[in-house]
Amino acid sequence: MDETHAVRLTGVSKRFADTYAVRDLNLDIEAGLFFSLLGPSGCGKTTSLRMIGGFTDPTEGSVLLAGEDVTALPPNKRNVNTVFQSYALFDHLSIADNVAFGLKRKGVEKAEIRRRVGEMLELVQLDGFAGRKPRTLSGGQRQRVALARALVNRPAVLLLDEPLAALDLKLRRQMQVELKQIQREVGITFVFVTHDQDEALTMSDRICVMNEGRVEQCGTPEDVYEHPASRFVASFMGTSNLMTGTYRGGEVTLDQGPALPVGPRAAIADGTPVSVSLRPEKVWLSDFEPGMSVLRGVIRDTVYSGPTTTYLIELAPGVTLSVLEQNTARARMEDRWSGGETVEFGWRPEHCLVLA
Repeated sequence: MDETHAVRLTGVSKRFADTYAVRDLNLDIEAGLFFSLLGPSGCGKTTSLRMIGGFTDPTEGSVLLAGEDVTALPPNKRNVNTVFQSYALFDHLSIADNVAFGLKRKGVEKAEIRRRVGEMLELVQLDGFAGRKPRTLSGGQRQRVALARALVNRPAVLLLDEPLAALDLKLRRQMQVELKQIQREVGITFVFVTHDQDEALTMSDRICVMNEGRVEQCGTPEDVYEHPASRFVASFMGTSNLMTGTYRGGEVTLDQGPALPVGPRAAIADGTPVSVSLRPEKVWLSDFEPGMSVLRGVIRDTVYSGPTTTYLIELAPGVTLSVLEQNTARARMEDRWSGGETVEFGWRPEHCLVLA
């Protein structure tokens, strides 16, 4: 038995008629991680989750849980549980009975059921809600009930299919923190599907970015954000200034605009067409350091959004950079530009990433 990897997908594909939802997916998920499958609608992340859970059969390839090939096993024979976006609670049952439902079907003794249900309700901060019905709870509380019902069966892997999508923004952010804390406390492998980049960055130990049924990049949140492997990852993970040009001698000459010093990139020949990615928060508008690339441009628009202000700066005709500044306690309203001013801005060359 492989105790290192909770989930292993080997050459997994899923085809519907002539269309591939997932194509040749190879994925290793280590035990005890909070692992996120991230990507836009239709990228194959939910189909991949359903194949792990046994709800969808792969057209090709193998699904292994803790080293055991479960490709042909139905969902009830796999040591996984799933939390869906809809929660799927039983409205006629109490909260305690909802959580106990799976244990009762397994024939667990009543005393053991009471103990485990009590532990789970305490874990999700609902220990005073055992006798209430789901319709009396808020969306966040119903989400916690669904989570407790899944965890009470002690699965080796918990699958979560966008469980926070129906919550409002403030509650969703609160639940992100709570869900990560619960995962650390129980130590169970969580496989989480989301299209929300901020959600994945906040919660995950590792992120797998998918696009058109394939893996674009897997890594830690910091790796995926700071070192995107492709133009798609750079554009999907947060906001990035993406420009095209030609690489030559440590610089990229833009198709429309000047040459930009860039960070090192192995195995790119001079004359290669490339994209460059520069995050808005990596650009400075003052206090430049030695070695930084400093250029001039014209502020064309200003977007104030509370904690930050975004400036849209025209670098050259047809080339506009987005620059993000924090509105710190030392920043003054009168120091912000309104538009039309010519300014200097700069960045460290290693933050201007070359994407082949």
